[in-house]
Amino acid sequence: MRHCVRDQVLAALRGALADGGLRPGEVYSAPQLAVRWGVSAGPVREAMHQLMSEGTVEAVPNRGFRVCGLTPRDLAELAELRAALEVPAITALARDLPPGHWAALRPLADAAVTAAGLGDGAAYAEADLAFHRELLAPAGNRQLSAVTQHLHRRSQAPVIGRPPRGAAELLADALEHGALLDALASGSPSRAERMAREHLTGC
Repeated sequence: MRHCVRDQVLAALRGALADGGLRPGEVYSAPQLAVRWGVSAGPVREAMHQLMSEGTVEAVPNRGFRVCGLTPRDLAELAELRAALEVPAITALARDLPPGHWAALRPLADAAVTAAGLGDGAAYAEADLAFHRELLAPAGNRQLSAVTQHLHRRSQAPVIGRPPRGAAELLADALEHGALLDALASGSPSRAERMAREHLTGC
């Protein structure tokens, strides 16, 4: 039961980070957030420690937790790292798997489009993570999966001085999932490589 509450609080915290309810540089105490969501402080602290492990917040002694916003440079560096790991893996999968394999990922791409169209940043963040996780799953490399998901979570932190992404920006990103699947289904590894790189780095 406690883990269930912790997971619900974690989802709520991630939603607040995505929609601007928790702002970079601000310090929030566990009791303060517990009151907001009508739970005890324990599950809030547990959820915050999970966010600490992802690099999204940091502990402030005797005060609570500070939201660690990203700078534009941080975001660019994370994108570069993700591309360095994910693009070669996606290209190899494009060579090794039959084009028909990728149809199974269409519902995940569609879920991301739906969340983006609603302007639901929290739901989009989860749908985006799920799509990329399943995209790389056939590689069978657990370490690759763990590292890329950590980088992905880190890149979802709020950006300092930048408002949360709106529906139009989210939708543009979400539609790239479908374009990437089209490239993979075409049986062209070079096209898949190009689309994956463009999606992850914007260039």
